[in-house]
Amino acid sequence: MNKHKTIGIDLAKSSFYLVILSPQGKREGKTKLTRSKLLNFLVQQPASTVSMEACASSHYWAREIQRLGHHVHLLPAQHVKGYLRGQKNDYNDAQAIAEASQHGAIRSVPVRTIEHQDEQTFWQKRRHLSAERTRLINHVRGLLSEYGLVLKQGHSVLRKALPGILEDTCNPFDR
Repeated sequence: MNKHKTIGIDLAKSSFYLVILSPQGKREGKTKLTRSKLLNFLVQQPASTVSMEACASSHYWAREIQRLGHHVHLLPAQHVKGYLRGQKNDYNDAQAIAEASQHGAIRSVPVRTIEHQDEQTFWQKRRHLSAERTRLINHVRGLLSEYGLVLKQGHSVLRKALPGILEDTCNPFDR
């Protein structure tokens, strides 16, 4: 059994919904806070377990909340859904997050460091640029094939052939 209160937070763009559970799982309170007031509210709370769904901005908030002395659980959203009761709304989501955290059977997501997030961002951008390059190459190859100029696959093939195609005075583009 958890000896600390559990604070479930449903993160949103501008308003955060919080539900506070006792160590026994009884709801002690609920509140809605703006992002600018969240940390001020949590500073006033005794050391607690603060739980959130692992989603956009959750790692930032987890690091900030850990600095205040709270223990943070980031929970995979698909596992929290099973704890949702009643109509889906922000308070019920926060309640489900807090209950899922107290249950203890759900493995929490490790809080990423800034360095890890930077590295992950780099690799995501690299994958995105690579996919975008492939999309553009395929688009150009498709356009060229509309003019009867069919090229083999590969970015190096297009890179080598394109200057010659554009410099050719007999190419179909000069008409």
